[in-house]
Order: sequence, then C-alpha cells, then structure tokens
Amino acid sequence: MTKILKPKFKIENIVASADLGVELDLYGIAKASKNVDYEPEQFPGAICKIDKPKASLLLFKNGKIICTGAKSEKEIEEALEKVIKIVEGHTLTAPQ
Repeated sequence: MTKILKPKFKIENIVASADLGVELDLYGIAKASKNVDYEPEQFPGAICKIDKPKASLLLFKNGKIICTGAKSEKEIEEALEKVIKIVEGHTLTAPQ
C-alpha cells in the first residue's frame, strides 16, 4: 500500500460576503459603470468585474455583495474599496 504524502496547495479563489447597509440602485450603477452588467430578467444581481485585483462581485439591491476570485484578504479589501467607489451616489436608502 502506497502512503499518501501531505499535498501541496495554493489558494486559487476566496469567496467573501459583505453588506453595505444601504439599498442599491442597480440600474443606475450599471448605467454609470462599464464594469457592471445588470440583466434582472436573467439574474437578480448586478455583476461587477474588476481587473486589479482580478475579482467578480455580485451586487444585490439589498446592499449585499458576494466577492469571488480574489486570492487573499487584501485583494478582497481592495475589490470592495473599488466597488464602493462605483456604487457611491447610487444608493436608495441611507446607512442605518
């Protein structure tokens, strides 16, 4: 019987969720940013793709965000900072 060695691994993808605490105007965000696609008849969230760091973020009307593709916590923070700049000015409710 062959002994299984401890495998080497590298982090390829982290999935993170966040809540902005505001309601988002997904139509306005998609209209204002070339990085955001919103097709509500296909999917209830807007899809934001960021190049640096390479990540995709799903934006929902209730202010929740799912970030995928980042390879570290630092990349997640950077992606969220970029998305906050994109959505600023396109909120429907004030922070609570």
